[in-house]
Amino acid sequence: MLFNLSDQPSIANQFISELRDFRLQKDSMRFRRNLERIGEILAYEISKKLKYKTIKVETQLGVAEVEVPAEQIVLATILRAGLPMHYGMLSFFDQAANAFISAYRMHHKDGSFEIRLEYLSAPDLNDKVLILCDPMLATGSSIDLTLRELRRFGTPVKVHIATVIASTYGIQFLQRTHPDADIWMGALDEELTAKSYIVPGLGDAGDLAFGSKEEE
Repeated sequence: MLFNLSDQPSIANQFISELRDFRLQKDSMRFRRNLERIGEILAYEISKKLKYKTIKVETQLGVAEVEVPAEQIVLATILRAGLPMHYGMLSFFDQAANAFISAYRMHHKDGSFEIRLEYLSAPDLNDKVLILCDPMLATGSSIDLTLRELRRFGTPVKVHIATVIASTYGIQFLQRTHPDADIWMGALDEELTAKSYIVPGLGDAGDLAFGSKEEE
């Protein structure tokens, strides 16, 4: 399943426009907060697809029946760009367990690159709902490798991929490699550059969020 926030106008469009605007990107705190906001909105949308159970809650005047999530969630994030989005999702899924992955591009002289993982920490994933967030879904290679490595920790009952900006190429790649995963995005861009950057995109989300540049 594909879900694109931009398919229907909402306040999310304002946050995405600010993330894209190079004049506003100089404010790292604003950039981080907008990543959090998109994370919050996508968490709410994903919550509609979870399984629920009915519990009884005692109030001062009686007992109310309330439906609450019945599944254990694990939030996974690709460092470092994914951290603000992760915090946004965690503010909604506040009982979730967490997984963290450090991945980077190793560039070659011919202009090609490969994705390498340096660090991975995760709880048991068996029978859990896994939500993997990364602000930029360009080629899909980082997410593909991350999901394959995470499966060493168990088999999730469901996988959701959440991103702010996705490319058509990356979406199609993940639909082939992980057909059972649902993909949630803020916006979809068509073009990738020769170096696999999304156009128009928004730039390097990690650099913009934390005011530092990753070594290539």
